[in-house]
Amino acid sequence: MQEIKCPKCGTVFQVEESGYAEIVKQVRDKEFEKAIADRVREMEKARGTELELAEEKTRRELSDSIAEKDRAIAELQLRLESARKESELAVKNVRTESELAVKTALADKDAQILKLTGEIENARTGAELREKGLKESYEIKLRDKDELIERYKNFKLSLSTKMIGESLEQYCENEFNKLRATGFRNTYFEKDNDASSGTKGDYIFRDFTEDGLQYISIMFEMKNEADETATKHKNEDFFKKLDKDRNEKGCEYAVLVSMLEPDSDLYNTGIVDVSHRYPKMYVIRPQFFIPMITMLRNAAQSSVEYQTQLELVKKQDMDVARFEEEMNRFKDAFGRNYRLASEKFQKAIDEIDKSIEHLQKIKDALTGAENNLRLANNKAEDLSIKKLTKNSPSIRAKFEQIGTDGN
Repeated sequence: MQEIKCPKCGTVFQVEESGYAEIVKQVRDKEFEKAIADRVREMEKARGTELELAEEKTRRELSDSIAEKDRAIAELQLRLESARKESELAVKNVRTESELAVKTALADKDAQILKLTGEIENARTGAELREKGLKESYEIKLRDKDELIERYKNFKLSLSTKMIGESLEQYCENEFNKLRATGFRNTYFEKDNDASSGTKGDYIFRDFTEDGLQYISIMFEMKNEADETATKHKNEDFFKKLDKDRNEKGCEYAVLVSMLEPDSDLYNTGIVDVSHRYPKMYVIRPQFFIPMITMLRNAAQSSVEYQTQLELVKKQDMDVARFEEEMNRFKDAFGRNYRLASEKFQKAIDEIDKSIEHLQKIKDALTGAENNLRLANNKAEDLSIKKLTKNSPSIRAKFEQIGTDGN
């Protein structure tokens, strides 16, 4: 039997097992269905809530996604717009720079064209001026040459047979003196009067720089067709003597001003170089006397700087030689004095060694004497009447007696 209590009135009544089981079954089925229904409702409610939440979440996520896409699209549009503007600006800058570069290049080209045109025009003008100058210079030289030839012809016509020897030298000297004050201020041009070697030339020419450096020297010999009338000479007959005079007088060049062999095509053409026979020797007609000097002097002037440097080097070498000589002289004198001093010093050292040895001997002797004196002193201090009279009884007795009497 099972008891069942009424939940309303509290009455307890008993029920058989089978009935109880049936009641329990009914109650359970009913409660179960109710529970199931409640659960279903709860689940449906929860499902609805979840669906709403999911829909809300989906709507929110969709909205966020759409907003993100909108933002991305807007950002892309901004980037596209910025890129388009930058591209347009770059294209504009490139176009501007290109136009500027083209304008600059055109301007540079125009400037270069103008410059080249000006240079071409200047070159053309310079060429025309040089051509004009050369033409004028050539005309002046040609006119001077014609004048010299005319003067030479007049000179030959005006000379007599007796005067022609002296007049050629006088002519050359006069031609030189006309230009001495202006073109040859530092020049020596005098007759060669030194015949100590047995022969002499006619004139010696020497030119110097402002500081007194000789840079050119010429030995001149003048010969004409009237000299030695008994025997007609040729120009080459005087080459050996002229070379000898040049060497003995210390001249660099030798020039024979000659009117000999008047019909020679070789000597009538102008300046003839005969250095294949004798060094630095030339043969000229009188009209080429000044041009020859000018030509040789101008050629020598280009070497003045080198000669100056050579002289400086020579002076420096002489200074070095003098310095070495003085140095050697000093070394010899110093060496001699050093040897003498060394010998005296060694002699003094030897004397000092001898003195030291002598003093050492004296020291040893004094030391020996000191030892003997010390021993003597010790013995004196140790001396007594008792010891002295030990082996002399009679003397000891006298001392004892003297001591008694004294008392």
